[in-house]
Amino acid sequence: MRPFVAGLVLAAGASTRLGRPKQLLPFGGTTMLGRVVAETGAALALDQVVAVIGGAAAEVRRQVDFGRAIVVENPEFSEGCASSYRTGLAALDPRAEAVAVVLGDQPGVDRVIIDLMADAWRASRGVITLASYRQRLGHPMVFDRSLFSALAALQGDKAAWKIVDAHPEWVREVLLDRPYPFDVNTWDEYEALLNSASSLTDRRSR
Repeated sequence: MRPFVAGLVLAAGASTRLGRPKQLLPFGGTTMLGRVVAETGAALALDQVVAVIGGAAAEVRRQVDFGRAIVVENPEFSEGCASSYRTGLAALDPRAEAVAVVLGDQPGVDRVIIDLMADAWRASRGVITLASYRQRLGHPMVFDRSLFSALAALQGDKAAWKIVDAHPEWVREVLLDRPYPFDVNTWDEYEALLNSASSLTDRRSR
């Protein structure tokens, strides 16, 4: 039996720099979070998907199709992403031997990447497995069960990176020949994401 790997979508942010819920920004015929959840849910290497929401939770529930994902609300989302780790980890199936963390504001992370990362962890059973986009580390980040308690105990923002930075010897990089996927915190970043997606669509249609 293959090791059980859960997916954890972090999407509880308050979008303070945007002034409106970034989870619900239009993207690719759906919303930004809708795309992330759809791709995560379509990843065959994941045995469970948990999505953590918080900011504008009622509106997000109405507008996003969560598919097979279990949706949990983080009432402490204003305290930073560490609180979302605690909320999400508490909802994981007890069989989970690793968790693949996906960001709700990175719609460029697709099911292919998620499957590659989960399967890479299964092959190595390492402590931390990170995506490396042309030598730039990012998500998905896959954490072995041995770190669940440490993740849940973190505080503030940049939570998981604190463990990564403190223990580089635990990290295994999976090299991906892809540009680093946009994450969206400002209107300029959102416009850059849309321009990038439009350019890719134009190239594929030629």
